[in-house]
Amino acid sequence: MGAEAFVRGQGSPVSMAEGDSRPVKPGQYYLRVKEADGLTGVCRYLRREVGVIAFLALSVVWSSALLAQDQYALVVTGASGESSFGERYDRWRSSLVTALRGQPTFEETHLVVLAERPGPDVGRASRAGVRQAVEQLAARMGRDSVLYIVLIGHGSFDGVDAKFNLVGPDLEAREWATLLGLLPGHLVFVNTTGASYPFLARLSGPSHTIVTATGSSVQRFETIFPEFFITALAELSADLDKSGRVSVLEAFEFASSGVRQWYRQRGQLATERALIDDNGDGRGRESGEPGPDGVVAGRLYPGAGPVQSLVDTDPVIAPLVARRQELQRAVDELKAVKDGMDAAAYRRELELLLLELARVSRQIRLGAAG
Repeated sequence: MGAEAFVRGQGSPVSMAEGDSRPVKPGQYYLRVKEADGLTGVCRYLRREVGVIAFLALSVVWSSALLAQDQYALVVTGASGESSFGERYDRWRSSLVTALRGQPTFEETHLVVLAERPGPDVGRASRAGVRQAVEQLAARMGRDSVLYIVLIGHGSFDGVDAKFNLVGPDLEAREWATLLGLLPGHLVFVNTTGASYPFLARLSGPSHTIVTATGSSVQRFETIFPEFFITALAELSADLDKSGRVSVLEAFEFASSGVRQWYRQRGQLATERALIDDNGDGRGRESGEPGPDGVVAGRLYPGAGPVQSLVDTDPVIAPLVARRQELQRAVDELKAVKDGMDAAAYRRELELLLLELARVSRQIRLGAAG
C-alpha cells in the first residue's frame, strides 16, 4: 500500500510503516495515503494551514473514483492578425482537438470547435458563433455536466474590461460572464491569451474553475502558456499521479513549470504568470504557491463525451456514488461562502460534510473491491 500517515488533530502527519498498530485516540484520524496519490503543494499547504479536516477532504477527493458526468468542450481560436500567429493558433487547436478525439469515450457531438477560418466541423469564431455554441451546449447540459472552454489567440485590456479577440466585434469579459453565468453543471474556463487576468475576477464563482495565462492586468504580451498546457493534455508526461489521465490541475502545474523554464532558458524576464481559481473567491494562486485553489481542478479531467466509473451501474453502489457527488458539491458550495460565515460554524459544517464524505467513499471502495 505504500507509506501511511497517522494524522493528529493538532499536528502534522507522522509516517508509519505497514503493520504499525499505533492506537487512534479521540480527536485523531487515521488515514492511509499512498505517496503516488499526487498530493503535491496544495495538500502540503492544507495540512499545514488548515489542518486535518481539509487534509481529509483531499484524501477523499483524490482516492475516489470518477463521478458520472457528461463532458462537453468548446475550443476557440480567435482572430490572429497575421499569418505567423494564425499558423501557431491552428497548430495548438489541432493538437488539443486531436487529444480530445483520442479519448475512449469521445463523442463528436460533445465537441464544438470555432476558428478564424471555418471548415469541416469548424465554425466561425465570431460573437454570434460563440453565443450559438454556448447556448446549444447549455441546452444539453445537466447539473452533473462539465463544460471545458479553451480560448487560444489574442487578448486586450483597456483598463476597464478585457476582451478575447474574435472575428468581427469582440466579447468582453463581462459579456462572457453573462453568457456563462446561467450554465448548469460545472464550468472550466481556460483563457490562454495575454490580458487574460481580468477574466478571473469576472468569471470566478461557485462551480467555476478558471485558469488564466497571466497574473496581472499589466501582462498583455503574447503568451507561451498554451503551448505547454495543450502539450500537458496531449502527453501523459504531465500525469503526475500516474492515473492514466491528466487533470486540469496537472495541466496547469505542468504548463506553469514549462513557462518558467522557457523564459529562464532565454534569459528573459517572464511576462506571464498563470493563475488558477476554483474556490470562487476571484483571487487565484500561482503554481507552487500556497492556497486552497486547485482542489476541484485536481479531480476534473478534460474530455468530450460521457464519463462513467465502473461502479455506476451497480444497483447497490450507484446510490452511494450519487450521494458522494451531492456531498462533494455541498463541500464546494460551502467553501464558496466561507468568507461570509462565522469561522467556527464553517468548520463545524465542513467537518460534518467531510466525515460523511469519507464514510460514503469508504463504502464505495469496499463495494467495488468486493
